[in-house]
Amino acid sequence: MTALSVEDRLDLLDLVHRYAAYVDERDGARAADLFTEDGVLASPAPPASLDPVVEAVGRDRLAAAFGQLADLPVTVHAVTGVVLDPVGADAARGRVTVSAHHVSERAGEPTDLVWHVRYLDDYRRTPVGWRFRRRELHLDVVESRRIARARGL
Repeated sequence: MTALSVEDRLDLLDLVHRYAAYVDERDGARAADLFTEDGVLASPAPPASLDPVVEAVGRDRLAAAFGQLADLPVTVHAVTGVVLDPVGADAARGRVTVSAHHVSERAGEPTDLVWHVRYLDDYRRTPVGWRFRRRELHLDVVESRRIARARGL
C-alpha cells in the first residue's frame, strides 16, 4: 500500500471542509454531490443511540437528510482534526473530529446543542475527484448550552 500523495491529502482535506461548509450553508444538493452516487451517510438517533443507526443512501436521500437542518437558524461545523490513511490507489479512510453547533430557541432562550462528532469515512477517487463512499457519524459527547445571542434569533 502506498502513502497518500500531498495532492490527495489536500483534496481530501478540501472534501471534509466543503462538507462542513455546505451543511452550514444549508446547501443539501452540493453536500450530497460530495458523495459517490451510491454514497451512504450513517447517522445516530439521539438520545436513544449515539452510534449510527439510520442510513441515507444515494444523493437524493442524502440531500433530504441534510434538509433536516433547515429549521435551525444557525449551525457551525468546526473541523477539529483529520487523520487520513490510504486503502489502495483509489481509496482511503479517514477519522474526522468535529464540534457541531446547532443553535435554536428552547423555552424562550437561545440554546446551542453541541455534538462532539467522530466521523469514520471511506473515500473513493472518482472521475470528478475524491468523494465520500460512506460517512459514519458517531456522537462522543452531547451538550446543551445557553448562549447570549445568535444570528437569526
